[in-house]
Amino acid sequence: MAVRRRPRGSMVDPVSIGYVIERSAKERLDRIAEHSNVSSAVMFEQMVANTPLTDRGVPVWWPEPELKDGELPIDTA
Repeated sequence: MAVRRRPRGSMVDPVSIGYVIERSAKERLDRIAEHSNVSSAVMFEQMVANTPLTDRGVPVWWPEPELKDGELPIDTA
């Protein structure tokens, strides 16, 4: 089955992301996209667009920062 891609020229402000990630993470994203019948780029966009965020604007699954004396840790070095 061919992977569905968005129509050519349909993006409004396309950019290329140049993140370096572990091969295993890239391969997992590719497999998830393939199983969903979309490109990896479309899958990435949908994951970002549909990730629920806390009131702090971070993903709900992201760990809370450890508080020290009731304050957020700030690296002053």
